[in-house]
Amino acid sequence: MSTNVGRKIQLMRKSEMLTQKQMADITGVSIASLTQYEQGRNVPSLESIVKIFKHPRFRKYHDWFLFDETELKAGQVVPALAHIGQESTKSSQSEKKTG
Repeated sequence: MSTNVGRKIQLMRKSEMLTQKQMADITGVSIASLTQYEQGRNVPSLESIVKIFKHPRFRKYHDWFLFDETELKAGQVVPALAHIGQESTKSSQSEKKTG
């Protein structure tokens, strides 16, 4: 992977605007474990990774996390793009009247 696992976990968490405590609460992965992963002191177990991706907020990142790939049509995104969607952008042409 081009980005280490701990950094990817941190990017996902920050993209969802969560503290480590909030992420721990919703995923069931302890704060201590998240801290160790994010700091590169430990590698998450398969069980921890499954806990993270079982939560709906993180499913959209699984292709990026595992393969460094995204499939936008399938709802897969890179964390930096997670909160940029159609509802937050406007096309100047969409507001123009025709005819």
